[in-house]
Formats: sequence, C-alpha cells, structure tokens
Amino acid sequence: MATAVHFSSCERRRRGAVRVTLFLLYFWGSLISLSCAARLSAVTRQKLEVEKHLKRLNKPPIKSIQSPDGDIIDCVHISHQPAFDHPFLKDHKIQMRPSYHPEGLYDDNKMSTGSKERTKPLTQLWHMNGRCPEDTIPVRRTKKDDVLRASSVKRYGKKKRNNIPKPRSSDPDFINQSGHQHAIAYVEGDKYYGAKATINVWEPKIQQPNEFSLSQIWLLGGSFGQDLNSIEAGWQDTKEGHWWMQFGNDYVLGYWPSFLFSYLADSASMIEWGGEVVNSEPDGQHTATQMGSGHFPEEGFGKSSYFRNIQVVDSSNNLKSPKSLGSFTDQSNCYDVQTGDNDDWGHYFYYGGPGRNPNCP
Repeated sequence: MATAVHFSSCERRRRGAVRVTLFLLYFWGSLISLSCAARLSAVTRQKLEVEKHLKRLNKPPIKSIQSPDGDIIDCVHISHQPAFDHPFLKDHKIQMRPSYHPEGLYDDNKMSTGSKERTKPLTQLWHMNGRCPEDTIPVRRTKKDDVLRASSVKRYGKKKRNNIPKPRSSDPDFINQSGHQHAIAYVEGDKYYGAKATINVWEPKIQQPNEFSLSQIWLLGGSFGQDLNSIEAGWQDTKEGHWWMQFGNDYVLGYWPSFLFSYLADSASMIEWGGEVVNSEPDGQHTATQMGSGHFPEEGFGKSSYFRNIQVVDSSNNLKSPKSLGSFTDQSNCYDVQTGDNDDWGHYFYYGGPGRNPNCP
C-alpha cells in the first residue's frame, strides 16, 4: 500500500532552505579545493622552473670541491663553461692570453709594489680542500636558495639598471629605487681602454642574507639609461678589442669579447673605483652592513679601506695616472670617500663606513 507523504508549505520552504544550504556548502568547499589546487600547482610550477634553471646553470663537473664556508666549487671543463650558453659565443674560439699588455704594466720602477705582487699566490678558501685540474675552471655551484632570493627565476643573475653608481645624480629617489649605495672615485671626459689600482682587502660585516658589500672597478660606456654598457674590472686588448681581467702581475683571469657590447666595443667613456652595498632597510632603518673596512675614510691608513696607484690605459696603450679624480657618495653620513695624491701612492682615495650609526639612522 503506497503511502503518500505530504509537506506543508512551511515544511516545503524549510526543506528547500536545507537543499540550498547544502548546495552552498558544497560549492564553497569546491572553491577551497580549487584554491588549494591552484596554490599547489603554482608551487609545483615554481619548483620545476627552479630545478630546470639550476640544471642549465650548473654544468656537469670534472671534479667538485666542498668549501669550508659551505659552497660547492665545480671544476667545469673550459669548453663547457656557462659563458658559452650566450648565443653570441656559440662558435667562439677561446683566447688563452691577450695579444698585448698595456705599456708599463710590468715596469717595477713605476709601481713600488711591482716586484712583490709576483710572489703572492692567488688563494681562495676552497683551496684548503683541493684544486681544479688543468683545462677546467672553478664555478661556484648555484643553489636553490640563490635562485629563490631573486624576484623571479627570470630575474636571477640580472642586474637592475640603477645598480651602477651615477655621479652627481640629481634624482632624489635614486637611492630608494635601487637599494644600492656607493662611495666611489671616477674619471670621465676621455676614451679609456683599461684601469688599474691596488686595494686592501677586508671582511665587512653583512647584516642581512640578501645584502652584500663589494669593492671593484667599473668600466662604463653609453648613458645611464637603457643603453649603458658596463664591465667590472679589466683592460682592453687594442688588437682584438677584448676586455681582459688580471690580478697582480701573474694571473690573467679571463676576458669579455668585444662583440658582446655596443659602446664598449671601442672604448670606455667613464671609469669608477670604489665600494657598493645593498641597503634593504631592515626594520625600517638603514642597514648596518659595512663598506670596505667599516671605518670612515678620515680614520686613514690601518683602519680605512683604500684604492691606491690608480691608473688608466690611454689610446696609445699606456698606463698613466688620470688628470684628476672626481668623487661621489649617495649618503656621506653612512659611507664616504676622500681622494688625494702623493709620490708614493699616486692618485688614491679612502672610502667606506659602518652604515647605520647615530648620523645614519
């Protein structure tokens, strides 16, 4: 016997409300699932992208060496080095030595330290655990964390346009936009084919893992816009046109082929020497990351960091002292620079500072 079930209008409304509520709960649960899936998918894509990038950057080594500071140094065959990933270098034949050296580079009479430089071995911390075999080059292995510190995988290893010091910058937002601060000496107004200097080396304290402190030479060509060419240390072989980097009198470390550049294919229009730090403004204050030795230039020899015996290579391939040195710093209360010259050191400057201090909050 069939039993008919009847619902009052109120009951029908109540059951209808239940059905709607259940539907909404189900639909909301679906949104949560889709959202989680999207996040997981994004994480998975990033992980795969990072792994692919690391595989491209880290070439198969002949030998690997564990450095005491935690780095891994891969000894990569010279013909497999990462530089050959650049399309312009696809068929490039490696040049092992420059065709010419600047005149005066090995003249001990011009530099008081010339004979001493030959006796100093080139050592790095990882050498404590081994050396790379012949026909290989040492390459620090890129880690996952290195790539993740960049704003994106595509941005990893690429410099921002504002990272290069711009003397006499009139842009009040220049410092804040780049996060990089400098204390430099510079020359401009001529054609330059190389630069040389002797520096003393310190161990500056770094406050944040994403910050750094460096001292170097910049060779620049073009304007401080989209078309700027820059090389950090080197001289140009006037026959081949390549820009070479040398340490002391004995170590020719490598070169940048001239055909990679537009303005620097011929010569540089400005040279800068000095220090650079990243100021990430932790806790809303200026970083305490040090530049140079962490001491201001007025503290002088034994405390402050310096560049001395500053020289440039002219169009006749001669090393010579520049006519004058300009100087520039983003915030002199944080990091400063002072130039000078004398018979022993030629053109020189002291530079650096502690970063955050009562006058640099």
